[in-house]
Amino acid sequence: MIELNTFSVSARCPRSGMLGVAVSTAVPAVGGICIFADAGVGAIATQSWVNPYLGIDGLELLRKGMSAPEALAKLIAEDPGQSVRQLGIVDGEGRTAAHTGSDCVGWAGHIEGDGFTVQGNMLVGAATIDAMAEAAERSAGFDLHERLMLILEAGQAAGGDKRGKQSAALKVFKEESFAWLDLRVDEHRNPVAELRRVFEIAKHQLLPFIDGMPSREDPIGGIPAPVTAMLLTPPPYRPGGSGGA
Repeated sequence: MIELNTFSVSARCPRSGMLGVAVSTAVPAVGGICIFADAGVGAIATQSWVNPYLGIDGLELLRKGMSAPEALAKLIAEDPGQSVRQLGIVDGEGRTAAHTGSDCVGWAGHIEGDGFTVQGNMLVGAATIDAMAEAAERSAGFDLHERLMLILEAGQAAGGDKRGKQSAALKVFKEESFAWLDLRVDEHRNPVAELRRVFEIAKHQLLPFIDGMPSREDPIGGIPAPVTAMLLTPPPYRPGGSGGA
């Protein structure tokens, strides 16, 4: 069991139905063990003394028709480690539920809003979560991926994890079973800032490619000629590209 003391946001876009999670912590590779989401189903952040099965089983409960509050109640009732767990769930209809166990390392807490939850533990204080919730409200008109990035940045600017910084991740599902956007910074002195840098490049170079990939309705897909030409160009000369420099 890994102690994932972190801050995160789970959210759904009411306009597009997109679902996603953004998270940062002072442990490597947070994206691999904290984020669980599926198109049309829900988005779950599981943290503190992290149990990935809460994310796996939580999505399965949502697929079976449970709401976010119903799924959370069942998950917590059946978890003997509930006092050290923290979860934020948003279901496919935008209903939310969150849990902060009584033994999570302080400062710890969560806020539920309209189609989003923000949560954190081992933080410098409540200001981190307050800033994230405020950013979530202010950014409601943005597309989900940009909104998640802004919320994460607000949490970091307000203090974030009191041990420091190490990794950050952002994952968004649109309509397909594969992620529309899946970015990770696994070991960095300023992971949220580095995630923003990669995020900006991905908007120009990755998302146009993803939008042309095969889908269930169109198993062939189609990459527009300008996107093909862009991807055939060396990375330093692409829009927004630094070539990794």
